[in-house]
Amino acid sequence: MYKELISEKVRSALEYTRVFVKWGIISAVIGIAGGIVGAVFHTAVHGADTLFLKYDYLVFLMPVGGLLIVWLYKKTNMLQNRGTDSIIDSIRSHDGVPFIISPLIFISTAITHLFGGSAGREGAALQLGGSIGTAVGKLFKTEKRFMHIVIMCGMSAVFSALFGTPVTAAFFALGISSIGHMYYPGIVPCLISSISAYIIVAMFGLEPTSFQILLVPEVTTVNMLRTILIAVLCAELSIIFCTVMQYTARYMRIWFKNPYIRIAVGGAAIIALTYLSGTRDYNGSGMDVITRAVTFAHIENGWAWALKIAFTAITIGSGFKGGEIVPTFFIGSTFGCFIAGLIGMPPGFGAALGLISMFCGVLNCPVASIILSVELFGAQGFVLFAIAAGVAYMMSGYYGLYHSQKIVYSKLDGEEIDKSTK
Repeated sequence: MYKELISEKVRSALEYTRVFVKWGIISAVIGIAGGIVGAVFHTAVHGADTLFLKYDYLVFLMPVGGLLIVWLYKKTNMLQNRGTDSIIDSIRSHDGVPFIISPLIFISTAITHLFGGSAGREGAALQLGGSIGTAVGKLFKTEKRFMHIVIMCGMSAVFSALFGTPVTAAFFALGISSIGHMYYPGIVPCLISSISAYIIVAMFGLEPTSFQILLVPEVTTVNMLRTILIAVLCAELSIIFCTVMQYTARYMRIWFKNPYIRIAVGGAAIIALTYLSGTRDYNGSGMDVITRAVTFAHIENGWAWALKIAFTAITIGSGFKGGEIVPTFFIGSTFGCFIAGLIGMPPGFGAALGLISMFCGVLNCPVASIILSVELFGAQGFVLFAIAAGVAYMMSGYYGLYHSQKIVYSKLDGEEIDKSTK
């Protein structure tokens, strides 16, 4: 009996070790591949942004760039692909992600940035990562029932590579598909992938995304109330942003059924908005504006957040490619900076609160949002950031940027509902 018990424990330990080593190798390979691709992609998008700011006339070529994007997707029979929503569906269905997604989203996102489209890069990161994870999973002959893990590993890797936030990347991938239910069996593979990618990017000499807050308020009752107010307002703004994004895309498809005409009209609209606004602040991802709001506690226009919503909705809704998360950072930081100045909170810290609140509001990921606050801004103000993320999650309802997300538990009473985001 005693020998049998020892033997069983040994077999169990060996099995756990075998599984750990297996997933350690697979996820590390995904992380290395994701890190390399992420570094190259970051360089390409940064180069496209730099060229756009250097040559004013490039914005006039935006419709031409849009036509090229539609042609590429049509040629590869991927015109109906739903982008990040398709990746989230793949996690739930355990289906793989077509490899053709990688070069398509890489090239089309770079084109969008080169000609001044308002988009981020993380949507592309999730698609690149899902495609890379699937390819590596097939290389290692991963069973279909584990395919969702390699997809999440890929998402973690490229997200980490682009933002330099490895822990956020892992928890974001674990919880993005089913809100309220985190897939803990994937935590070690996702962490290994995201940290491996982070190390690779550091070897390329790319700096992680971070912001310095010059003045962090104390945790007092008044400041907690101010934080709650900003979080509530950002939650409502996140609903507005998600709704505008959804209806812009819907009506662009209704009004312009031909995808070539649709994207050309969208490109022309961005040209007009660029010259009406008199600045390039709302083109591209807008990282410079986010830095000014958080670090220097200053924004040029109190309505910057509204203009960014318009630019982003038209860009993505008409068919250009890219992500919505960095525009979300822009919207949240500029809105938070503006509101904080009105209620007596340091505007820079208000910008940081707004960024975290909007991120949580549009993606329904409170744990990842709280971790993100530490990786972006440091541990100071952690309590206020946690309050902001929690309030924004609850008050943003069942809206989200990605409609393939499932809300597993009600935000109000904890009942199981399995409801798709609006």
